[in-house]
Amino acid sequence: MTNVAKPGVLPACPHFSSGPTAKRPGFSLEKLETAALGRSHRSADAKKKLKAAIDRSKAILGIPDDYRVAIVPASDTGAVEMCMWSMLGAKPVDVFAWESFGQDWVTDATKQLKLPECETYGADYGELPDFSKARDDADIIFTWNGTTSGVRVPNADWIKPNPDRVVICDATSAAFAQDIEWAKLDVVTYSWQKCLGGEAAHGMLILSPNAVRRLETYTPDRALPKLFRMTKGGKLNEDLFAGATINTPSMLCVEDYLQALDWCEGLGGWKGMKARSDESLAHLTDWVAKTDWVDFLCPDADVRSNTGVTFKIVDPRVAGLDEDAQRAFVKAMMKRLEAENACFDAAGYAKAPPGLRIWCGGSVEPSDVAKLTPWLDWAFAQEAVALQAA
Repeated sequence: MTNVAKPGVLPACPHFSSGPTAKRPGFSLEKLETAALGRSHRSADAKKKLKAAIDRSKAILGIPDDYRVAIVPASDTGAVEMCMWSMLGAKPVDVFAWESFGQDWVTDATKQLKLPECETYGADYGELPDFSKARDDADIIFTWNGTTSGVRVPNADWIKPNPDRVVICDATSAAFAQDIEWAKLDVVTYSWQKCLGGEAAHGMLILSPNAVRRLETYTPDRALPKLFRMTKGGKLNEDLFAGATINTPSMLCVEDYLQALDWCEGLGGWKGMKARSDESLAHLTDWVAKTDWVDFLCPDADVRSNTGVTFKIVDPRVAGLDEDAQRAFVKAMMKRLEAENACFDAAGYAKAPPGLRIWCGGSVEPSDVAKLTPWLDWAFAQEAVALQAA
């Protein structure tokens, strides 16, 4: 690929970061003037907004009526870890990880909690582990969508019903973009700064009746910091699921989240969001089919993510370099694209193989993804020439 002309049309929004992600179309700070700023988060007005965030999330996502939803500290990470620290240790544990954040849960389980009878199952980037190894009597931890690997689970058929265990699912880059099988899951977590283009630091915690039962019947033999405590006097702290919070939330971020939910509803709910992600992935699929220098990191289209879409550079001039040199090549591409205001933050995750990662959550316009691909071709061609001249 040589003599690629510089494209004449820029994406309207060049933000393709996987988190925080592009703000939704039509966003402006002026629209957040309705936030309960300067008010106590315990005031009636603030709690009304917090409860609305809970109730509307539950309705839009189709979460079962008997599941509870809360806003918790420390984003998706906090939501997952408060459940790991509070619930695990009662039974054997199976942890499935095939990307960087899933590996964090492996580290938590094996090196921090040091759980007995803990089995871990991994896979290379771009692949899925063997879910058939899940034990019928073990608690389970897994990510629904691998944010850094570009691979998602196709379904939850591999999870056998067992009311005596809990299944913890990190769905931060799947919520509002993929069909989550709630009935198979006891804990589901996500954060506002992924598919909805919200702000960071707030996590959403979803508990099944089974998860509540575990919290109320199992007391771990470890200290629980305040940020992890979900029970009071041996019973679930129901206030957390009615608009109260463990620590002080940002009411500005809450307002932004509520307006993101407005926007989502205007698209037809989470299925409308999913359709946007699917359309963006289709643009990238068409591009890869006609482009010889790049390929998907995930070879199986059936499990390829429609949100965090990952790529490897297969052109031998780059693929033949060592890892550091490949990363330097991608960094140079990104620098060139940023200088043109064409694309920001689309390099692969630091711990993933060298390549690209393009966020296609619903807040990204599919038309912008289509406008991005000629710029990627141009940047690659420019850097390939520079590489040969070096």
